[in-house]
Formats: sequence, structure tokens, C-alpha cells
Amino acid sequence: MTRREVECSAPVNIALIKYWGKRDENLILPLNSSLSITLDQEELCTTNYVYTDTAISQDSLTINGLPHSLDTPRYLSCLQTLRQLSGRHERVWIESTNNFPTAAGLASSAAGFACLVYSLAQLFQLDCELSAIARRGSGSACRSMYGGFVEWKRGVLSNGEDSIAYQVFSEDYWPELQVLILVVSDQKKSVSSSHGMQRSVKTSPLINTRAESIVPERIQLIKTAISERNFESLAKLTMMDSNQFHAICMDTLPPLFYLNEVSHKIINMVHRYNEQCSEVRLGYTFDAGPNACLLVQKQHVKQVLAIIHYLFPTSNEDKFVIGKSNSVSPTDLPAFVSSLGVTPHKDGIKYVIHTAIGTGPKLLKKNL
Repeated sequence: MTRREVECSAPVNIALIKYWGKRDENLILPLNSSLSITLDQEELCTTNYVYTDTAISQDSLTINGLPHSLDTPRYLSCLQTLRQLSGRHERVWIESTNNFPTAAGLASSAAGFACLVYSLAQLFQLDCELSAIARRGSGSACRSMYGGFVEWKRGVLSNGEDSIAYQVFSEDYWPELQVLILVVSDQKKSVSSSHGMQRSVKTSPLINTRAESIVPERIQLIKTAISERNFESLAKLTMMDSNQFHAICMDTLPPLFYLNEVSHKIINMVHRYNEQCSEVRLGYTFDAGPNACLLVQKQHVKQVLAIIHYLFPTSNEDKFVIGKSNSVSPTDLPAFVSSLGVTPHKDGIKYVIHTAIGTGPKLLKKNL
């Protein structure tokens, strides 16, 4: 057999309406539907180089250069499903790299499993719906199979066939919408999302109320906000859902502490900034980690970056902002910054990633 190889990339997605809790652990079926935005791969992505030839005696995976076991239920589920559908059973070598912190609450598993499934599907020349397969690796990975605004349907079937993701609006629908990721910590979190969810499902009385009574209406409202490009409504709904998700984490026993002091200062900054502007110009959402994802329209990015730089002064001036912006100008700092009532916190934020809405997985090269 001649050597066959592909190189692919897949994006990070950030949930605006959160997925938290499973009704089936093995199939990774969620308690509630969720909705996310896919981020531009220029700033955040996983890239996989995958090949197969006769010299490979067993499946192998490296992540950021380090060996990683494929002998886990989630990896095996993805591999076995793709092999059964394609009829190909050759062994594969997978080299996976992230251009952002791994396991730090920045959706690395979503990008990782989306890239794994997409790249193997390309290698096996398989053309079918892939989000349900990616879901078996990491729930939120199914949303990274598409660009733009993506909904993951909860589904009702016990076998999970209808628990899939689909694109609600394309990546080009709202080009003015930007995302600032404030990296508070790039360290691995102490409690993984998977274990945190299990704990919440077992102990939080609030989790089912949210899933059954709140999320269905909230998803419809946020889709309307996106359709109308109504930033105020989008930001408010996103912040409310983030707050409620972390309220469930606190309602869990033992409680889950994903936010820290700097996270709370960022939340305070956002609300004080909006008050000073007499309109909602900024929104936040936090996944299972202390890092903030801020929603902002393009015309306000420079001012917001100047405020962040002022309130979270850094020892790393040269690389404080990366991505679509790479510098901060003090001339963009508004006069009302001293009225925000937030005490500056030196080096509270390691760096800021300025990104935007992006596409789904990409085939970068192939030799089949």
C-alpha cells in the first residue's frame, strides 16, 4: 500500500448558550441544546497531519509533540465508527498540534476531536454527516464541524442519531462581531469539564430546571438576536447564560470553582463599561475555566483593548495583544475609565487574543 496522507485544521467554538450535563454518558447526549460561534482558525485551531502506510503497526497519536493514548472509549468510538462507515481498517499515525493553550477552558477538546474526525474522514474518503461522530469524542466538538453560528440539537432519540449540529448562520453573516479572549490562565484546570458535568448532574437541583424550562426559549431568543444583528440582546442573553452556568457549578456539591478573582473583575469591568456608555457595547461568557470571551463590535475594539490594558497592566507589553490586533494605543482610552470603579490588577491577564467568526474544518493538503 502506498503512503496516503492528509493535513487538516479545525476551529475552536465558544458556546453562547451552554452545554452542561449529559443524559447519556456513553453516547454523549446532552441534557439541553446549545448554540455557539465558531472562531477564526487564524488565531485558534487544531491542525492534524495524518498518514497511513504499511510501516505502521498500530494507531498512534501525538498532541503538541507528546505521545497520547488512543486506547480510550472516546477515541476508539470515533475511530471504529469511521472505519465501519468507510470500510477501511488500516492503522493511522496522527500528529496533532494546537496554536492555543490546551485543557485550559478554551475548548481544546472541541477543536481536537473535530479535527480528528474530519481528517480521518478525508483520509478514508468518507462523505457523510460527521457532527454525530465528533460528538462521541467530545460533545462540543460537533459544533466545531461548522463555521459561523452553530446549534447542537439535544435530540430525543435514545440512540443519539438526531443529536447533531447544524449551521444557523454563516461565518459571513455578522462580520462586525468580534471576540476578545482574555487569557487569565493557560494552566490545565483542576476539574475537567467531563468530570464537572457528572458532578453537577448528580448533585445540582438547578441543572434540570435550566435544561427543561430556560434553555429552549433562550435559544430561540438568541437566534432572533443574531438574525436581527441585535448586539444588545445577543450580549445580554450570552452573559445571563454564562452566569447561570456558573451558578449551577456553585450549586454542585462539592462546588466547582472555574472562575477566579480576575474573572470576577472582568465581569465587573464589562457591566461598569456598559453603564458608562449608556448602552450595551460589551458582553462576556466563560466556559469551564477562568478565561473570558468578550463579544464586541468592531468599532469598539480599540477602546475596549485600551481599557483592558489600563485595568490589567502587563509585564509582557510586546505580546499582550495578538491576533487581528497586535497593539494597544493609550489615545483610545476613554476619559471615564477612572469612573469604572475597578481596581487595576497587574498581570492578571497574560495576554489577549483578538479574533472573529470563522469557518468550519479545512483540508489543507492531501496525497491519496
